[in-house]
Parts: sequence; structure tokens; C-alpha cells
Amino acid sequence: MSKQNFTVNQAHWDESKPLLRAIREAVFILEQQVPKKLEWDDKDESALHVIAVNSDGHAIGTGRISVTGQIGRMAVLKEWRNAGVGSALLKQLLKLAEREIPAPLFLNAQTGAIPFYVRHGFHCVGSEFVEAGIVHQRMELEQAPSPPGRS
Repeated sequence: MSKQNFTVNQAHWDESKPLLRAIREAVFILEQQVPKKLEWDDKDESALHVIAVNSDGHAIGTGRISVTGQIGRMAVLKEWRNAGVGSALLKQLLKLAEREIPAPLFLNAQTGAIPFYVRHGFHCVGSEFVEAGIVHQRMELEQAPSPPGRS
């Protein structure tokens, strides 16, 4: 199995819910021990989702962005980490945001993932905090400066 053989596309919650939930259950609930009641919220139905699928058609990663500009629920199955899946998911979310999300983009990164998000243009804001028993850091996307004459 080649770790380079995957695609990332937008996923619609109603159609892809079982696949998206399976990835998040494996990563957040089983691996990271996040309580189910904290993982599932009312934001999934209104969020834009992306899904990574390998060449065999198996879902291997997901992420979402809410209408408020918050990127979250970025999850990649353990055996697919460090293969470019997370970057591909994030890039697809950023493309969706350009077209559909007018708000500034931000996320709450697990502190171990900060270098990953920094490589993609995010910077830390404020102090670390604990969410679902895991230390997190708010990060915001660096905004490109406006061209002269524009505000």
C-alpha cells in the first residue's frame, strides 16, 4: 500500500456521517480518550467537512470548518500520519474557506501539533488551555497584508 495514494474532497455530513464519525472515533475517542459527549456537538451539521480516502476507498482522515471560521476535528488514522494527509486536509479546508467562510480562520491546536499548523501559516494567540483533558493552544491564520489603497 502506497502512502501517497489518497485523495481529499469535500464531504457532506448527511452523506458521509458514518465515515467521518468512524475516523474521529478511532482518533479522538479510542486513541486520545476524549469522552464521547465532548466529541459530538451540534456544529457538524452546519460545518464544511473534508475527507481523505485511500486508493482502496477507505476513509483515512477528516477535518471541518465552521461558519465562524474555526477549523477543527482534524483527524488522521495513526497508520497514515506523516504521509501528507493532514496537510492535504488542511489545504482543502483553506480552499473551502476562501470561497465560503468570510470570518478570520482560527483553531485550537493540541500543543504537539503547533509546529504543523505554524508550517501552514498559523500563529499562537493567548495562553495554553485544557480542552477534553488535552493541552491546547489557540492559533490564528496569518492574514496577508492588503494591497496599498485597499482597506
